[in-house]
Amino acid sequence: MKSLTEKSGRHPRDIQQQRILIVDDEPLIRSGLRQQLEGPGRSIAECGSGAEAIALMKGVEIELVLLDINLPDISGLEILEWLAANRKSASVIMMSGDESMESAIRALRHGAADFVRKPYDVEDIRHKVSTVLHHRRLEQSNALMNARLEQSERLHRFLVESSPDIIYTLDSSGRFTFINGRVESLLGFSRDELIGCPYFTIVHDDDMERAVYAFNERRSDHRATTNLEVRLKCKENSGFRIFEDRHVVTMLSAVGIYENSGGVDEVAEKTRRYLGTYGVARDITERKLAEETINFQAMHDHLTLLPNRRLFRDRLELAITQAKRSGSMLAVMFIDLDRFKLVNDTHGHAEGDELLKSVAQRLRGCMRAGDTLARQGGDEFTALLPDLHAVEHATKIAQKITDDFNTPYRVMGNEFRATASIGIAIYPRDGESADTLLRNADIAMYKIKGRGKNGYQVFNPSINSSYRDSIVLENELRQAVRGGEFVLHYQPQVNVREQRVVGVEALLRWKHPVHGLLNPSGFIELAEESGLIASITDWVLAEACRQLAAWRDRGQLELRMAVNISPSEFERKDLVARICSQLERHGIPGELLEVEITENLLLSETAGVVAKMRALRSRGIRISIDDFGTRYSSLNYLRKFPVSAIKIDQSFVRDLGDKRSGSPIISAIAGIAQGFGLHLIAEGVESDCQLQALRYLGCEEMQGYLFSRPLPGEQVMELLTSIGDRQSLFTTDSSPLLAAMALGTGDAP
Repeated sequence: MKSLTEKSGRHPRDIQQQRILIVDDEPLIRSGLRQQLEGPGRSIAECGSGAEAIALMKGVEIELVLLDINLPDISGLEILEWLAANRKSASVIMMSGDESMESAIRALRHGAADFVRKPYDVEDIRHKVSTVLHHRRLEQSNALMNARLEQSERLHRFLVESSPDIIYTLDSSGRFTFINGRVESLLGFSRDELIGCPYFTIVHDDDMERAVYAFNERRSDHRATTNLEVRLKCKENSGFRIFEDRHVVTMLSAVGIYENSGGVDEVAEKTRRYLGTYGVARDITERKLAEETINFQAMHDHLTLLPNRRLFRDRLELAITQAKRSGSMLAVMFIDLDRFKLVNDTHGHAEGDELLKSVAQRLRGCMRAGDTLARQGGDEFTALLPDLHAVEHATKIAQKITDDFNTPYRVMGNEFRATASIGIAIYPRDGESADTLLRNADIAMYKIKGRGKNGYQVFNPSINSSYRDSIVLENELRQAVRGGEFVLHYQPQVNVREQRVVGVEALLRWKHPVHGLLNPSGFIELAEESGLIASITDWVLAEACRQLAAWRDRGQLELRMAVNISPSEFERKDLVARICSQLERHGIPGELLEVEITENLLLSETAGVVAKMRALRSRGIRISIDDFGTRYSSLNYLRKFPVSAIKIDQSFVRDLGDKRSGSPIISAIAGIAQGFGLHLIAEGVESDCQLQALRYLGCEEMQGYLFSRPLPGEQVMELLTSIGDRQSLFTTDSSPLLAAMALGTGDAP
């Protein structure tokens, strides 16, 4: 702690020095403030804790304290209470980086002169410090003059005229008999204009009822009016304009004035003649503005200036109460922007914020005068539509919003066509509480998102049932991850020219305790949405590598393992490390693992995805595109992405006829694979005709029920062993059915 002066004697120059104390636990902030505030006539000290600050202020008078609200030992509010309890006159500017507004309001109400939010603006804090010190100088001047009032009427008059407050006296009928010059600088009235006029000349019309008691105060003891908040009017056309309705906010204190009885006896003291009222009105406009700003920020979104979640909920609960009383309907809308993440990721958060402000402005234009639009956070908005007579009135507004989004927005000079998914819940049909209506509107919004986005959905019970089913399934899926309810089945991949099994594809199954063996199509999407996909992927990789290592120990050294990886996994930075760690753990060469991806992943075209794929390829791991040709196939993808193989989807294989009939799609895919030097494999082969047609089109590796259903690991080993005991996979009558793979051993999982 750097002290201002020794506790002993004070030098004469100290009277002119304005002592400033900076209390903050961050040395850099303290030193920065010192540099910005140093100047002639100022003496600055620093403290890093509340205890040090209190210890210093016990021995030295401080004019101004720059006080951090969150100190390591005690809070800034406790120091304010200590100052008040010990009658310390130091002014306090509270500093805080806290987002909460409650602490700021409490600080101002506990006597803080002002409030500064970190990081602070240099000019702003200089101005506030100068203003407070200026007020201190005025107050010190008043205090100095108070000591000399008894000696000089002239000094008394000077004190009154120099006061930062309006000081006045009224006669017994409430007319001004004296008012100091502060009224001219504050309200624009000259003293001559007000002398002889009634007090209500300067009182705001809405405050007249409570002001009448203060301006006619007769009490002169502790019961007299103290710190009553009253608004005073500015003079018309005077140029004095603080608020929009031309008034200033003051804190008014008043006492009754009586004849001096000379203190002869008690009776004379009690029967003194009432002469009028003496009062002081202190300008607190700036403090009220600060409080109103803080209150606004506590209830509104800082970016869009829309009501925030808290204010929206208050209005919704009030609207529900009113609707219940009047028997009317209301609607709650949950509005979620589609593809907003694309703007943030592509153009940055600054452009994303500009888009949100534009969206908020357009949404306001779609609402009625009495509706409430709020921002929930991120790219989510909510709307309250009270006083509805039919559900169709809500859907018309939703359609209006959807139509408005057809007009493109401007982002970085380019057009961006935003869309929104809107869920609607109706009171009282879809719920009678704020929580229920918001939840059901949210459920309806996710329903429309699942149907392709860009539209609206009114909540109905069937949606809720589906939502509950999803929640139940998610909970069961979490239990499956914890309880080890997953198994892998493996479908052989056959090279028909070499007549041998060259690999297997690992296919995930869930041994559901009630529904039996489930295919991944019923739960993988939910796993991706709930964040469980990473745990499932880790288990699949570990189990597939363990099984492949076991087969290698039994002589299957060239067998290849194909594993499906979700596109969402490529968003994780640790994907490559997780895959390679399983290969190293089980001693498997990288070229024996094939990662199957979908064409959806190729749409992202992000540098991170390409980098991960190249890292896998550099370790020898093969990458194949599953279901090639069913979605967004592009030769550009094959040029940009380091893939090693493509798989012909079974939907194309299913269309094949006799053994010599071709498929232009498969022929094209085979040509693409050959042109790019990619491996080609067909899946879903179920007949001899399909096999012959694929061979005719140049595809030699296949998988499907013609060769084998997906099998547990032990059955695959038995199959491979039986094939090894035969000289050929094919029978002597040249039938394509694998003699060693007699498939009538059970139903497909």
